[in-house]
Amino acid sequence: MIDKIRTVFVKLLVITLGNILVFFQPKKAHQLSGNRITLVHKNKNNMNIPERLMRAALVRKLEKIQDYNTIAEMHQKFWTSKNATELFLETEVAFENDFLSNDTFIFDLLKKELSNQSEEFNTLVEIGIGNGDVLNYLSSEFPGINRFIGIDLSLDQIEINKKKFIHNKRLDFVASDAFDWVKEYGQSNTIFVTSRGVLEYFLETRLQEFLNEINRLGKIFFIAIEPNGGRHNFDTNPNSELYGNEPSFSHNYPKLFKNAGFSLWHFSQQPWGRNEIKTFIGAKN
Repeated sequence: MIDKIRTVFVKLLVITLGNILVFFQPKKAHQLSGNRITLVHKNKNNMNIPERLMRAALVRKLEKIQDYNTIAEMHQKFWTSKNATELFLETEVAFENDFLSNDTFIFDLLKKELSNQSEEFNTLVEIGIGNGDVLNYLSSEFPGINRFIGIDLSLDQIEINKKKFIHNKRLDFVASDAFDWVKEYGQSNTIFVTSRGVLEYFLETRLQEFLNEINRLGKIFFIAIEPNGGRHNFDTNPNSELYGNEPSFSHNYPKLFKNAGFSLWHFSQQPWGRNEIKTFIGAKN
């Protein structure tokens, strides 16, 4: 009980100090909050203490928005900007502390699924590659797969990854919209992967179209590790809903994959942070 009171007090103190700084430094506050998505994702490692306090206060004041198209456009703009590369630096820590500890089990399950297939799956495509650590890890876990392709909207990050993993000749990095890439280069006997926050930036209608397009390629496996809003009950609200400060979209992934013609060989969820759930989907057609 004492710890809970102490936590609440610290949060109130942070917000109060942040509001005071915002009042006395309006130009700096405007600079920090110039873009809503950038503000939410701001790399705290590159901020001093006053900036962190101001950011906390500004995030707290963000108005709720309900225009889904506007939200999707803001995300598209952010993930193609140089600000995205700053965020990807932070995810290196998450890879070590979260992904390796909590997420890799689903790829062990994938190995068992693939062992029961009469056909070979020679290509693995990660959508939303980020800093490339997950794809590099998967290339070591699946030695029988020949091609590992990482797709991301950020041209800057793709160039960083090419240099970072220059010695791993099985990796190929592509700057592209995933939907456009699939339409032009997608093929059967491919494994698609998303890891911890990619599909949440798709509008529901576009995500459904995207999954439909992937299903039409032929034999496909799909691993999706995606966040959901902690209060999103798929039974009572089967449609997508907004969550978080960005906000982004909490999708009903089982429904969308099944609508596209996939069957689920795995579905599970884990608590993730205070107000999120991490959803694990294993699908095939």
